[in-house]
Amino acid sequence: MIKAEIVVDFSKWRTKIKSPNLYFKKKIRKISTMKSFKKKNFQFTLLLTNKTFIRKLNKKFRKKNKGTDVLSFPIKSHFNKNYKGDIAICYEIINLRSKKTNFDIEFDKMWIHGLLHLLGYNHNKQKDYEQMLKREQDILKRVNKI
Repeated sequence: MIKAEIVVDFSKWRTKIKSPNLYFKKKIRKISTMKSFKKKNFQFTLLLTNKTFIRKLNKKFRKKNKGTDVLSFPIKSHFNKNYKGDIAICYEIINLRSKKTNFDIEFDKMWIHGLLHLLGYNHNKQKDYEQMLKREQDILKRVNKI
């Protein structure tokens, strides 16, 4: 079973996603039916934050004094092997991008991207980028299927 703890520290998120816990419960139920996730058992935390806080995180952990859309913090723990780590997502960047598309789609792209980083994917090389992008697109199709 996949579990996500959702932490909302910026109230504007709730103008777009009224009930983040319910939103994720539905999305996770959908990816849990995918062959590659079917028997997976892991947890992660998702922080829904703003540009000020994500900039602080980016500066502290990546030494980059600028905002970003998503940050992932994979954790390898001897105490809880099922806990994969934390993801932080910036409201303002997602909201800006959604002007051209749809807020939920842009948001789903980011948490899926962050989750794949927690699961060991990266995009350091072109081959890795292509593999990760294909995986993101497969998951995105599944979570947005009605």
